[in-house]
Amino acid sequence: MKIVFLGTGDFAVPTLQAVHQAGHHVSLVVSQPDRPQGRGLTLRPTPVKAAALALGLPVFQPEKLRLDPGPVVGERAEVLVVVAYGQILRENILECAPRGAINVHASLLPKYRGAAPIQWAIANGETRTGVTTMQLDRGMDTGPILLQKECEIGPDDTTATLEPRLAAMGARLLIETLDGLSRGIVTPQPQDESRATKAPLIRKGDGAVDFTEEAAAIANRLRGFSPWPGVQFLHLGRSIKILEAAALGVGRGEAAPCGSILGITREGVDVACGGGSTLRLKRVQPESRGAMSAFDLANGAQLKPGSILGSPGVRA
Repeated sequence: MKIVFLGTGDFAVPTLQAVHQAGHHVSLVVSQPDRPQGRGLTLRPTPVKAAALALGLPVFQPEKLRLDPGPVVGERAEVLVVVAYGQILRENILECAPRGAINVHASLLPKYRGAAPIQWAIANGETRTGVTTMQLDRGMDTGPILLQKECEIGPDDTTATLEPRLAAMGARLLIETLDGLSRGIVTPQPQDESRATKAPLIRKGDGAVDFTEEAAAIANRLRGFSPWPGVQFLHLGRSIKILEAAALGVGRGEAAPCGSILGITREGVDVACGGGSTLRLKRVQPESRGAMSAFDLANGAQLKPGSILGSPGVRA
């Protein structure tokens, strides 16, 4: 098939490579403009642009594709493949290819529609997720489903470990989808709106810890928001980022106020959380300082059993 590929982030790279390796004709790659990055604000190519150039593919980087659709429309591609592109596509793009626009989404739609399905699936304690190929329409991940593939979320998975697995799965599923469409054996199925959930863009405030939540919920949020934005709490007006923690269950903290320290050992600092649960802080990073063990933090800050950590997190 002749394909125009639209993508920007790391998640899209395996799919671009798979489409090229499968022998499809990628006539144009569309990616977001290069942005300044790092301390020196050096202009760096997007991951998809870098991959496309390595494959010898032409790249188009409009600031707003809706205002400059000509290069895409002019390709007269049979299908558009859209993966982690980062712009909403208008009708002039969605309707320019006979087979429309096919998207690879990192959830089992209709669950977790939106910009951050991997993060929210982990943060909400899901044990299963997957990838979906669908036909894009004007809605936010509302188009008909083509194919889906399910996988497990391990108890130690973070966004950083799960995303590459889903990206590889999505690449394989997209190739299967293109093959099925060309053979007429893949039929679009409408989504069940009654089962839809949202996965909005992550904000820094989503990482604010509220010790009135159960320890397992805080631990899941830590896994889901790793590496960014992480989770943090306030102590004496200063932010302390949690780098490693474990939920110990219910029982020990039932009589203690939420946020109070139950015990301090070299294994960590045990904190009372909602529902009588306990969260063991193992590694932390105080504001403007390097990472350290929670035990060293407690000693340096002169914490002791009964000390109260944090204040309820305010999410923005």
